[in-house]
Amino acid sequence: MIQRTVLVKFADTTTPEQLQEVVDRFKALKNHLTGIVDLQAGLNILERNKEYQVVLMVRFEDQAALDAYVADAEHQAVAAYIKEVGRVDSIGVDFEL
Repeated sequence: MIQRTVLVKFADTTTPEQLQEVVDRFKALKNHLTGIVDLQAGLNILERNKEYQVVLMVRFEDQAALDAYVADAEHQAVAAYIKEVGRVDSIGVDFEL
């Protein structure tokens, strides 16, 4: 299995509603794509460190499922929306379980 964790930082102009929409769009990918064992997405609730507002954690069956996720049109649409609403930076790590 492969675990992917992504933190996304947004501009000050990104609204709370837009942040929630990012989370909702991430969560919708679970039902769209095969090979996802688990998917969690949410807003960072830690008051002292709000640099990265959205967190995504996805567990994939294998590398092929991760590769399919990255190339998928629905995932690409979420990535485009994230840029549209003010993505400043993101950090992602993948590791084998």
